[in-house]
Amino acid sequence: MATGACGIDCSVCRLNLLGECSTCGSGKSIEGAKKRGAQERILGAPCPILACAIDNNVEFCPKDCDDFPCNNFRDKRYPFSEGYLNMQERRRQAPPPSLSPIGERVVVPGEYWHDLANSNMGEICRRAMAVQRSASSVILPFLNSSLLVDAEKREGYVDLAERWVLIDHPLTLLTALVYLLNATEAVPMDQMVGVQELKSSHFFQGPHKLKTGSVLKRYGNDPEGFKNAAMALGGQRVDLADLAFKFTVFPKIPIYYLLWNGDDEFPANLVVLFDKSIEKHLAADSIWGIVNLVSDLLVLGQGISPLIARG
Repeated sequence: MATGACGIDCSVCRLNLLGECSTCGSGKSIEGAKKRGAQERILGAPCPILACAIDNNVEFCPKDCDDFPCNNFRDKRYPFSEGYLNMQERRRQAPPPSLSPIGERVVVPGEYWHDLANSNMGEICRRAMAVQRSASSVILPFLNSSLLVDAEKREGYVDLAERWVLIDHPLTLLTALVYLLNATEAVPMDQMVGVQELKSSHFFQGPHKLKTGSVLKRYGNDPEGFKNAAMALGGQRVDLADLAFKFTVFPKIPIYYLLWNGDDEFPANLVVLFDKSIEKHLAADSIWGIVNLVSDLLVLGQGISPLIARG
């Protein structure tokens, strides 16, 4: 079903899958009214197609308006106009959204940086399987790259083509800090468990549900695309499901994405599994955050490069 008054199906857009851009909704919807208000507030004027649909009580222009296609479609503003395409380009180049389970922007608490700066870095590195770089910084393996976490500067960098580039993604920094501060002596047990087998399984419901739907929508009918996106993150193929990969997010945090292709009888399905030891290092909210991070990077399909600061 087309979700915008103009007829664009927002559900097939990558920005919508990432949660970066919501649907405009129809001309008779609450979403449409909210989107119009946001456009007027941020851009100074609404999309002329959406505004016209709302003003004339039209649900979807191609279906309900006798004047379709009118000059609002012909003036090259929206939907597939230079303005729309520039918006797509700008947002696709930005880091994936760092959101909490209730949709708020993630912020790295200052006390986490303080705690790391006042910790025994040698002990931190031993437990987390990281490498001490200086009195205040460590190098932490991350997917198919490494992070440089500097507690004194309160900044993080990612190794991109053997060059340290500033990270512009709070969720990555937050999960790295939590892992460094909480990693224990435990090592992976090579025993996979599902979310329902975790002690904190009750947490992963409602807004805390693991973010797998966006990956399934993107790759449920595109296994080759899933394979390419997984390999761009350093995923290791494992002999499970129709197509499955192991991602070593941090040295003691392997997670597994299992994809079953759809057919005429059953729809495609995607499941995330964890090493049984994960709860020895991370609380439920951090596990949720790591799955969010990996899922967003898989949907973007560009490896780790979306995490870097632009410009």
